[in-house]
Amino acid sequence: MKWQSNSAYWSSALTFFTFFLTWSFCYSLFPLWLNQTLGLTGRETGVVFATNAMAALIIMPVYGVLQDRLGTGKQLLFMLGILMAGVGPFFIFVYQPLLESFFFFGAVVGAVYSALSFGAAVGTLEAFIERLGRQHNVEFGKARLWGSLGWASATFIAGGLFNVDPRMNFALATICGLAFVICLFWLPKSASTASSSNSKVNLRDVWSLFGQKKFWRLSVYVMGVSCLYQIYDQQFPIYFASLFTSPEEGNRFYGYLNSLQVFVEAGMMFVAPYIVNRIGPKQGLLLSGAIMASRMLASGLVADPVSISLVKLLHALELPILLIAIFKYIVANFDARLSATIYLVSFHVFTQVITTLLSSPVGALYDTLGFADAYLLLGCAVTVNLVVSFWLLENAKPETLVTVKTTDG
Repeated sequence: MKWQSNSAYWSSALTFFTFFLTWSFCYSLFPLWLNQTLGLTGRETGVVFATNAMAALIIMPVYGVLQDRLGTGKQLLFMLGILMAGVGPFFIFVYQPLLESFFFFGAVVGAVYSALSFGAAVGTLEAFIERLGRQHNVEFGKARLWGSLGWASATFIAGGLFNVDPRMNFALATICGLAFVICLFWLPKSASTASSSNSKVNLRDVWSLFGQKKFWRLSVYVMGVSCLYQIYDQQFPIYFASLFTSPEEGNRFYGYLNSLQVFVEAGMMFVAPYIVNRIGPKQGLLLSGAIMASRMLASGLVADPVSISLVKLLHALELPILLIAIFKYIVANFDARLSATIYLVSFHVFTQVITTLLSSPVGALYDTLGFADAYLLLGCAVTVNLVVSFWLLENAKPETLVTVKTTDG
């Protein structure tokens, strides 16, 4: 197949792999680190997540506009790589001591570093690779699956290392961050286009998005479905580990299960483009949302390790469809020049808005009602918003959908 021999494909794949490898070593067990190592309550953990989201909220639009202006220039990614390489020393010598001694100040400092390195950076990287793929005939999903493999590989190791010493995971994250920087040198440069002089993004283009009804229609789906799902997933590892006879056993099994889930997710990255192309971007978003709601409701109804493990695996079906559908929806309904800005603002920024507002209250809900009842409430809210989104989201224009399909190779 052409994509297998494409240098742009393999460089994109390895860039995704090392990015998510680094991120996973730091954050796949982040809630467990906060709860078991630092002893934070559900409300305090929610404050940390809310602060992380607020920092990402501020930084994401800046990243989006910068990357749209750079096109496929790699300057911003190199800055991210340098921050990623320093994440191990930061967690060990700065973040943990601050959280233990000056909680709120530590939460803010950690949030800024997290947003610059991962929270705001992931959307920037995904938008960069998606745009690069359109220039070099690389299907985004086939490159993105390597990110899932990177996350799974790290999580498989991280669960065991966490029980020995969590700092070992942070040290490995720094090594992987250096590998990410090396991979950036291999990524191809932007292909020159005849319309490049007319394709520069300016602030007027960006502000015009907020006057478009279709932008807000998409944002309702993101805030009411995807955002609530991510808040549900924040402290899920804590609930999962609590169902086992000991926290250590739960931590270890969570690492193994998370790896299995992400390997399944990587396989779904091959299938998702064909599913979304067949049913359309709107239906892809709705299908993904239905899977999210099902997992949330099921999490509140089951209470044994086997059942909750099967429920967790639903995430492997939902995420690939969501990622492919959101990009195809944007390309089909908006100006392609603004794809990075729309993705970062409508998808990631609004996610951070809701996360900032609701993480702490939902954390308090876990402390008072318990995880199961809180999951049922969140699942019902997502179901209602999914029904609303059915009427708000727009179908792709036929001629645009044909164009999107032809880029899949």
